[in-house]
Amino acid sequence: MNDSLLSKIKTLPPLPDTVTQIQRICADPESSVGDLIKVVEKDPMITANLLKAANSPFYGFSREIKTVSQAVSLFGMSTVKGLALSGAVKKLLSVDLEPYGITPQAFADISSLQNALMQIWYTKIDRSKMDILAVASFLQETGKIIIAQEITKEGKAADFKAAIREGRDITSVEKEFLGETTATVTAAIFEHWRFEESLIEAIKYSDSPLEAPEAIAPYSKALCIVKTALQPLNTFGEEHFKDALQKAATFGFDEALLSESLQTFKERRGVSNS
Repeated sequence: MNDSLLSKIKTLPPLPDTVTQIQRICADPESSVGDLIKVVEKDPMITANLLKAANSPFYGFSREIKTVSQAVSLFGMSTVKGLALSGAVKKLLSVDLEPYGITPQAFADISSLQNALMQIWYTKIDRSKMDILAVASFLQETGKIIIAQEITKEGKAADFKAAIREGRDITSVEKEFLGETTATVTAAIFEHWRFEESLIEAIKYSDSPLEAPEAIAPYSKALCIVKTALQPLNTFGEEHFKDALQKAATFGFDEALLSESLQTFKERRGVSNS
């Protein structure tokens, strides 16, 4: 990684105390959902984001969620952790994704959408892996924030944006301009913040899951499929869904199960537009 990117990452501010507390609670087997609820209720931003997500049609809850207690109980600790981290990261890093042609709102939405698809799909495959996947699916696009800042700093924003507008794969454009991708930059950010190694590795190899260590590969494959299906640009493009199904086949997943999950997602999108 080039010195400028590394320097930018090394000077990132620490995470807020509330988020650190949430991480600590979720990592402690002796902690309870009640402990988590108490911390979340004290933070207005996390509370607002949590209730907004809980009432999104993409999660498919059958009733309006009005309290933190309801939301935490329905989501589970890992998803709440991911949502809290996602909100804190976006606030700390000052989102401006103009070089990508992505609005701040679209970027704010994509983490919840990727997490919701992961919940719909992967809980039917292996619920035990959701401790990592629930968090990683919220956070795996984080590196775009730092990449956009670096591209702008180098005066390459117009050329970068033009390359993406041509319909080229975003990962290949990132690699061409900076020699890094969203996945590798995200992993470096979370290494700086001392996140758990398994989460860092899962995201790091999400562009190349077949190269991942054996224990990490299932996580990286799932993340790769979800971010292929739902991208910040043209988020609900049918071509992205087809690419995701092809990757599912390549990685040995049940295509029918993913197709069913994508169909559920599209149906819920119809509800959100009504």
